[in-house]
Amino acid sequence: MDNDVLRRGFPTVHVKFGEATAILVGDALQAHAFLTLASLDAPGDNRIALVRELAQAVSAEGAAGGQAMDLSLVGKHVELDRILVMHRMKCGALVRASVRMGALCGIAEDAAHAALYCALDRYSACFGLALQVIDDILDATADTATLGKTPGKDAAARKPTCASIMGLQAARQFALDLLRDAGEAIAPLGPRAERLSQLLQRANAYLLKHAPCA
Repeated sequence: MDNDVLRRGFPTVHVKFGEATAILVGDALQAHAFLTLASLDAPGDNRIALVRELAQAVSAEGAAGGQAMDLSLVGKHVELDRILVMHRMKCGALVRASVRMGALCGIAEDAAHAALYCALDRYSACFGLALQVIDDILDATADTATLGKTPGKDAAARKPTCASIMGLQAARQFALDLLRDAGEAIAPLGPRAERLSQLLQRANAYLLKHAPCA
């Protein structure tokens, strides 16, 4: 098996079943996500808000647009700011949606809860970007067993990343700072944000373990 096509230690769908099947599976899974949201036992306004949130996250303004930008930057010398915009559109948009959708399942998005959503959005922006920076670092430093996928693919594809532009140590510190800022954003929420805080702790520990300071 060609280990250049692994995800989570298994061959990717397009390798095992073919590209056409993989595309159809992706289309079907995305459709099922919206069907699931539309079928929730929740007020109509909440379901509409959830569908809108997910649609925005995967749209041209979110993950799809970010992926298109990612492809367009291959082999080019670009400024760090552009890489950060791309990361915020991809991983950042999906993290933001997942966090906001959790809140929307329980409460409406209105003026009474503006402070809550502001804190969640700040958390999501920092955490989502941190995850992508960590991924950039590990792609350059970790092995297949750690990643569950083939390392070194960014460099092989000549993709600009935070790690290649900033350097590994600066990127590592940037990720740690982002995780810290995410924690500060939700600190006022107290016990309500315990699960979100746990995610930060796990990401921080993972980074320190697999990308130790040189």
